[in-house]
Amino acid sequence: MGKRIAVIGAGAVGGYAGAHLTAAGHDVTLIDAWPEHVDYMKANGIEIFGMTPQERLSVKVNAIHLTEVQNLAKQKPIDIAFVAVKSYDTIWATTMIRQYLSASGCVVSMQNCINEERVASVVGWGRTLGCIVTGGVGVDLYQPGHIRRGYAKRADITSFYIGEPSGKITKRAREIAEIMASVDASKATDNLWGERWTKLCVNGMRNGVSAATGMGGNARDNHAAVRRICIQLGGESVRVGQKLGYKLGKVGALPYEMLAEAMEGDATSYKEIERLMTEGGAGQAERSDYQRPSMAQDMEKGRRTEIEFMNGFIASEGARAGVRAPTHEMLTRQVLRVERGEIPARPENILINT
Repeated sequence: MGKRIAVIGAGAVGGYAGAHLTAAGHDVTLIDAWPEHVDYMKANGIEIFGMTPQERLSVKVNAIHLTEVQNLAKQKPIDIAFVAVKSYDTIWATTMIRQYLSASGCVVSMQNCINEERVASVVGWGRTLGCIVTGGVGVDLYQPGHIRRGYAKRADITSFYIGEPSGKITKRAREIAEIMASVDASKATDNLWGERWTKLCVNGMRNGVSAATGMGGNARDNHAAVRRICIQLGGESVRVGQKLGYKLGKVGALPYEMLAEAMEGDATSYKEIERLMTEGGAGQAERSDYQRPSMAQDMEKGRRTEIEFMNGFIASEGARAGVRAPTHEMLTRQVLRVERGEIPARPENILINT
């Protein structure tokens, strides 16, 4: 029999994955807290839009509200629970689904930031895995039941990495990777922590910047002064990750060592990083003009951001490792000010001395 799957948090990423998994014939239950979104999914399913007509998908899904989760007690236990909520909601979401897991059931963090330790604090390390969603997915829940992908699908870009905290490639990691291949290119990895930090480098130089400035991805990368801040953020996070001993990969399309050297003032590296950011390079998917990082979407909707779990975390980990990350400290402060309504989102917010 197939695995019973639950997705806790049917927002942009969770809803996108859940819709494709359902369309592929998997037994999926989508759980979300937004009443209008759940009501739409129950009545109409999920509408997926991509950058090509071939990426269009309309699928009926099994969706329930948080208040209905108790009904899972009357059903077959959950084998795989994907947690796709914001980082600050990780512990309660994991606690909620824990009692409905099968004897061998596991919880997979399909989130931004590094939340595996939070998941493990609830269900134990033996039941915890991570799913890194790479930057090429770039999805947006722009109205109830409607999700669009802002990056073009490419067969040569892996969108999901499934990993065990132990670093071993296990049978279940391969199985979950195979399941996620129904959504987009997926593989099991023996480098969960390195992949996590690499993705954190990507998010750390993009998400908070868009949230603080109000700029979309293309506008952000093509603004010379803002781009310089992005490069500073990327280089600082690379140096922190290296000091912590992580095995890093390309930061999106950017070679990580070159990114750090650009941050440190190497003119040749800086010029090449600028070219890759503005023109696109190998491994960079084409993106639409409206594509906005998740944190910018949260800011626009008046939701709490993950800035303290992203740039704030990079800064605190840097302090712990003895590597300062002043640009991350500055960005964290400024995003929180915008979030609190003290200042409007604008480029000037980050064009200050760190």
